[in-house]
Amino acid sequence: MSDNQRDAGTIILDPTHASFGPGEGVDDLGKTHFIGIGGAGMSVLAEMLHEQGVHVDGSDREPSAKTERLQGLGIAVEFGQRAENVEGARTVVFSSAIKPDNPEIVAAYEAGERIVHRSDILALLMQSKRAVTVAGAHGKTTTSSMLAHILVNAGEGELADPSYAIGGSIQGKDGATLDGGHAGKGSVLVAEADESDGSFAKYHPEIAIITNAEADHLDHYGTEAKYRAAFVEHAGCAGKAVIMCGDDDGALAVLRALKTEVARHVVVYSTQPSEDLGDLNGAAHVRIESESESTQSGAEHFILHLPAGLVDVEERRVPVTLTVPGIHNARNATAALLAAVMLGVDVERAAAAATSFLGAARRFQIRGSVNQVTVIDDYAHHPTEIAALLDAARRRYPEAGIHVIFQPHLFSRTMFFAREFAEALAKADDVIVTGIFPAREKQEDFPTVSPDTIVNEAVKLEHEPADDWIRGVDDMRTAAQMMVMRAHHGDVIFTVGAGDITQMDPVILHALEAHRWDCAR
Repeated sequence: MSDNQRDAGTIILDPTHASFGPGEGVDDLGKTHFIGIGGAGMSVLAEMLHEQGVHVDGSDREPSAKTERLQGLGIAVEFGQRAENVEGARTVVFSSAIKPDNPEIVAAYEAGERIVHRSDILALLMQSKRAVTVAGAHGKTTTSSMLAHILVNAGEGELADPSYAIGGSIQGKDGATLDGGHAGKGSVLVAEADESDGSFAKYHPEIAIITNAEADHLDHYGTEAKYRAAFVEHAGCAGKAVIMCGDDDGALAVLRALKTEVARHVVVYSTQPSEDLGDLNGAAHVRIESESESTQSGAEHFILHLPAGLVDVEERRVPVTLTVPGIHNARNATAALLAAVMLGVDVERAAAAATSFLGAARRFQIRGSVNQVTVIDDYAHHPTEIAALLDAARRRYPEAGIHVIFQPHLFSRTMFFAREFAEALAKADDVIVTGIFPAREKQEDFPTVSPDTIVNEAVKLEHEPADDWIRGVDDMRTAAQMMVMRAHHGDVIFTVGAGDITQMDPVILHALEAHRWDCAR
């Protein structure tokens, strides 16, 4: 039991405390039990340890696609969290969603078992790999998925079969979904680095990608300054290079706060010329030149201007075409391409591989179309993500009415960014804000926060139409039925949020089929 877990007889679960020493590795884990093994981040690590021969089991509240997959691999999963589930375990793994009074935590504590955060397991897995981490308030899953896709399709030799620990699934061909975790035989590990609880300070990757450092998770950090300071620390842990987005003010602030010896290993990518970015603290600069507007086919065309010395002795211009729309995806792809090239992938092969990337699951994912009303699902849950999503929607569907059903994620985030959410949602024609997905929070701790927290800010904005473009509807099924009645032939309905709003997509499609006569203008 680590010292940080004992304090006057109480159990302290500190995700920022490193639970393993420098000499310890995967072979020292023994039988390992995951609490909440069906979670997106937990299931990936459980599978990777299992593939490396560790005896893994776990528990969760209820069955899911993730737990079914794990069981299919031979990993035992118990449903319901009880003290007896941890009997015989040497290591017990928790995530930040697990509370100190969880019965399995209490039992492991009393038995003297080692209790570690999921980030400790990921840090162990990085020790034997050329690790690339992807951190940022948004863009992590798409960027890490793109990098894994490029390595699988363009990597050669030890780069060809990477391991990856991605918090979401990846869209495959013909509607198939590829799981976000894989323990490959190659030398590379691609992993999302979750900044929400500060645990990414444990990682020491070869390459660190920072997609942005826009203020988020202030329930943990308290202030924007502390949030950005965590990114400064994370960047300093990269062994070879840091790849950062220069279009984000937060990332630029992090860059300017880096020590000189760290900053000289940074590559900044941006849609702006270097002279417009100001002080880059000695970092190299890669410019993204948007070649044309996206068409309804969804293609995104751009050219990368690589400075001399990064790939060749002379400057290179590399054209890239993406299937996934939006300038934000051009940024994500650039970060992935740069990391692949730094790992040793040929730049032309990497660019060609990026074209066939269909997107991470729940990122601009088309779920179906009925009577030319298209239903699209997206994980966006931060104002900047929503703004980027709706900008991409306008580029791909310039003549369509854009309808959004948005489920806020966390009461605290809704409270902190109500105005910003309203401004982002104003890019749509028609919006319903549903009840808030609480995740780790409780409504009683935020009694004044509701869908109307955002709606009340939105009605202050100028919008066309001026009236009735946004409303709050607590029940998401009611919201789905209402939105179907408001849609017209040729329109697009988006379900947006990091909670369970995705469950409404089949409801919407069924309702559109039943009420298709209401969809014609």
